[in-house]
Amino acid sequence: MDDLPALLAATRARLDGVPEEGLGSFVERGRVVRALGARPRIVRVGAARHLGVLLVGDDLLAATGTILRAAEEVRRGYAAESQRQRAELRAMAFRGGFAEGETFHLDWRPVDVDRVAAGGADGPLSWRDGRLLVRWSPAGFLRPLDEYLDEQVRLAVGLPD
Repeated sequence: MDDLPALLAATRARLDGVPEEGLGSFVERGRVVRALGARPRIVRVGAARHLGVLLVGDDLLAATGTILRAAEEVRRGYAAESQRQRAELRAMAFRGGFAEGETFHLDWRPVDVDRVAAGGADGPLSWRDGRLLVRWSPAGFLRPLDEYLDEQVRLAVGLPD
């Protein structure tokens, strides 16, 4: 099926009962608030179901970004700068209202469904030879979107292959 709106509607219906994960965004604070000691936060701006490289919400289709779990800030030494940065992001989400251990998505990017439905490309979705495809790996592997979503939904709901 290469009718994107219909494919998304069918996917959403099949995901009934599958838990959503939070979508986070940085809160920008003014200089006065920062001067009073307010620390940066990541707050919930929505929710979606995680299907591989895509996030499917009630009114949203987005490309995944960074996936983290919120955690209370703990002082410790890190062997790598990247570990310290991820710990800071987890703590920002905890301060922003995400529960300890809750999965959230950061740096996600909405996909323009209308553009793709009209034959264009956006995010991991594109067309080739009349087929709607998804780029499901950083190496650029393409796969028909309908097959990809079917597999991801089956994994999400726990159905056997």
